[in-house]
Formats: sequence, C-alpha cells, structure tokens
Amino acid sequence: MLSYVKGELEEIIGNTIVVENNGIGINIFVPATVLESLPSIGEEIKVYTYLYVREDAINVYGFLSRDDLNIFKMLITVNGIGPKGALGILSTISCNDLRYAVLSDDVATIKAAPGIGAKTAQKLIIELKDKVKLESEETAFININKAKSGGDELMLKNDAIEALVALGFAQKEAIGAVKLVDITGKNSDEILSEALKNLTNK
Repeated sequence: MLSYVKGELEEIIGNTIVVENNGIGINIFVPATVLESLPSIGEEIKVYTYLYVREDAINVYGFLSRDDLNIFKMLITVNGIGPKGALGILSTISCNDLRYAVLSDDVATIKAAPGIGAKTAQKLIIELKDKVKLESEETAFININKAKSGGDELMLKNDAIEALVALGFAQKEAIGAVKLVDITGKNSDEILSEALKNLTNK
C-alpha cells in the first residue's frame, strides 16, 4: 500500500520520525541507523516504508534505502522475528554486516542484537542463507546518506572474497577471512594477502 513517503521531516520522537506530506503527519518507526543519518528538521526526506497491520495497531516502518527495506522484509519472514525484532537487528547490525554474518554462519554478530538469542540467530542464518547474496550489498551504498568511502571499502572486500573463491576457497571461508582484515588504508592486493594469511594460519 505504501511504497515510500516523501515530505518534510517534522519531528524526531524516540525511535520514530514524523514526516508531513500534504498536511498529513505520518509517524514512522525507524532503526537507529536512520536516526543517525536524518536531515535537519524542516528539510525534505524520502523514506521507503512497510505498512504493518494487526488487530490492535497499524504501524509504518521506514528506511532510507530500498535495500534496507528489503532486508527488513526478509527478517520478518523468519519465524520468531517480528517487525520490532527486525528493527532491533538493523539498529545494531548494518545490512552489509548482516549479510556477511549470514553467509559466514556468524551467530555471535547476529545475537548481539537486542532480544535475539543464539537459537534465533541460528534459525535466521538457516532461513536467509539462500535469500541473501553478497553481490547485492553494493545497492546498500547507493544513497546520499552513505559515504563514498564505504562503497569503496565494500568493493575492496568483495574483490578479495571473489579472488579467494577463484583460488578454490569456499565462500564461507573467504568471507570469514576477509572479515578479520582491517582494510583501512589497504589496497585490494594487501587485503587479499592478509586474508590468505588468515586462511593458511588456521
């Protein structure tokens, strides 16, 4: 019903924002990552939305990119994770880190989110592994609220993972090895070299 809301940012109240469109103020629940990237009050904003209807409430959940919205929709398909839980996950873990965690079976990263235990984290990994694709991460960086350097870093990480897979390592192993590398200031060859060391020193 609601694909997105575009209008003036009127208020920020806790974990919700109010966007005015044609004289109507729409209350939208957002993750903490959105709160950190909002424009100033009174400026225009575009929020991609999900309308959640239940017997006692009608809630709107919003995100600054369609990619974040799609991940939210994936999360709420997992048994035991509702919109509130999904919002908590995305407030704690970026979409990119969540993808890496799912593909590398990283239960610890996922259970760091509020209300998510080890069993739920394992269930999330099992149910989303076939739905999550590493290469689709690039879309998470195509919006004005993400720094260009973030996209560059993502490309470097993906290049290293692809190179490791080409060398015969499993994708899960490659992701895990690259995650351990501090890529700040490094080029793709240096990242690949350190990731290889992580794999061969096991």
